[in-house]
Amino acid sequence: MTEAVAFPQDRSCPYHPPTAYAPLRESRPLSRVTLYDGRSVWMVTGHATARRLLSDQRLSTDSTHEAFPAPTERFAAVRSRRRAALLGVDDPEHNAQRRMLIPSFTLKRTADLRPRIQRTVDELIDAMVAQGPPAELVSDFALPVPSIVICDLLGVPYADHDFFEEQSRRLLRGPAARDIEDAREQLEGYLGDLIERKRDKRGDGVLDDLVAQQLAEGRLDKQLLIELATILLVAGHETTANMISLGTFTLLQHPEQLAELKADPALMPTAVEELLRFLSIADGMLRVAREDIDIAGVTIRADDGVVFSTSVINRDTSAYAEPDTLDWHRSARHHVAFGFGIHQCLGQNLARAEMEIALRTLFERLPGLRLAAPAGEIPFKPGDTIQGMLELPVTW
Repeated sequence: MTEAVAFPQDRSCPYHPPTAYAPLRESRPLSRVTLYDGRSVWMVTGHATARRLLSDQRLSTDSTHEAFPAPTERFAAVRSRRRAALLGVDDPEHNAQRRMLIPSFTLKRTADLRPRIQRTVDELIDAMVAQGPPAELVSDFALPVPSIVICDLLGVPYADHDFFEEQSRRLLRGPAARDIEDAREQLEGYLGDLIERKRDKRGDGVLDDLVAQQLAEGRLDKQLLIELATILLVAGHETTANMISLGTFTLLQHPEQLAELKADPALMPTAVEELLRFLSIADGMLRVAREDIDIAGVTIRADDGVVFSTSVINRDTSAYAEPDTLDWHRSARHHVAFGFGIHQCLGQNLARAEMEIALRTLFERLPGLRLAAPAGEIPFKPGDTIQGMLELPVTW
């Protein structure tokens, strides 16, 4: 009998799926994997099967369900005793929450933000050039770009970025349950105070609109608004920062593809889609079955846990030819890097714009950009969190 594969696993290379998943990737679209506590759950690795299941509302995102899969002991210890706003609720509640936020994340709203994103990127590169090489790209560029943009969009003072970036780091990667719970309390307390100030003095951010249009009219209670604000603030800078830093590292490790991008910057939008597919930084969406589901020759039973390995799904050979190569000319738009179905990432249009502008401008203005340390010595994040670089020393 084949030994069960454990989930999650660390990547041996920051832009490739964990090597231990290879047998699952080659065999079938669903397989059994084992969590830290010995529990067996389904892992989805097939692209078509993933899209079907992510659209199936018989799977729930409610982390308070007693059978919801906990990938790590740390996750199990901090699993909220209340359902997480937006990410942890199903329809119709999810739809009601999402409808309040959709107007702030449309393609038009993103297009309106592009000049601000470009200005932010240019100012950060100006500062790097003025300081001179070397630079630490995560703290000097990849993290500030989305932090500044999401602060502008939400109406959060960027002057407080050290605080909320540190609490976000603790929330996502804290070493113990008490650290994670404290970070959540710190963020919610900060945003609760900010919301109170916005009752008295309205600005032009998304939170200001929600306070005036939803909270004041009684369609939204304050605690839910705080939870929504926490999700938007944390997800709005952490994930994109990781994509920019890991995207830069990946391009520097693929000089032929980078040279092609430099020669033809018009390829950048399709390159961003390919990088999203190739990197798959949010590698482990979680669900629990509310009832039996027959799919791909197996039956997922009610109360079975289901995990989606985004990195493996996006390397499915039935969906992509030569999926382990970077190819700017393939159509990668149907990847599941942002999820799929009703819980697909709300901020995906903004993330695409930030990545496109940041990467294009970085290599245009610093054409000699290169690593300032051996690639094998640069630390990246472990497999039980969002993938990305812990630091990225560069020179030019």
